[in-house]
Amino acid sequence: MIGRICGTLVEKQSPEILVDVNGVGYEILAPMTTIYTLGELGAKVTLHTHFVVREDAQQLFGFSDKQQRSLFRTLIKVSGVGPKLALGILSGIEADSFVRSIHDGDTATLVRIPGIGKKTAERLVVEMKDRLKEWHVDSELPLMAAANAGNTQDTWIQEAEGALIALGYKPTEAAKAIAAIKEPVSGAEDLIRLSLKGMLKQ
Repeated sequence: MIGRICGTLVEKQSPEILVDVNGVGYEILAPMTTIYTLGELGAKVTLHTHFVVREDAQQLFGFSDKQQRSLFRTLIKVSGVGPKLALGILSGIEADSFVRSIHDGDTATLVRIPGIGKKTAERLVVEMKDRLKEWHVDSELPLMAAANAGNTQDTWIQEAEGALIALGYKPTEAAKAIAAIKEPVSGAEDLIRLSLKGMLKQ
């Protein structure tokens, strides 16, 4: 099993990234909450990975830290939650916020995540509450480092809208969420993070 990847980030097209390790390129699926912490192309990255083998495919999933990977592994043990949905959940909400929602039985927040209906939210709370008792909830993650200065704000908006639509939000919802952001941002990743945060509060 591949447990960790260390290399150079050469491509980043949510939800997939390509990491070069001594000339070998690894295609890795990662949640948006990991992708917006990776920095720009050419950056050195370390990802904690989970390898999934199916009859029709082999997929490598990558996460910014072991706790996020642990949460992913816990999610895919829930009835009806496969790797794709687990990745979508971790893309739509920060790990700590998700765990807090499980602890509080806050299904209203969970159903705002694309792909999560009321029944799935209730099942997540029931099946995961005991499994996440020992999870330490930290404060919110800091903003990512400044993005490439060559990018324009219009490009950031287009990238952020595309990522939100890929996560399951409607184009109008994505545009509205981005337009509602009033604080300074340093790249598309900031726009995505703040948009997700804003939509979960609605």
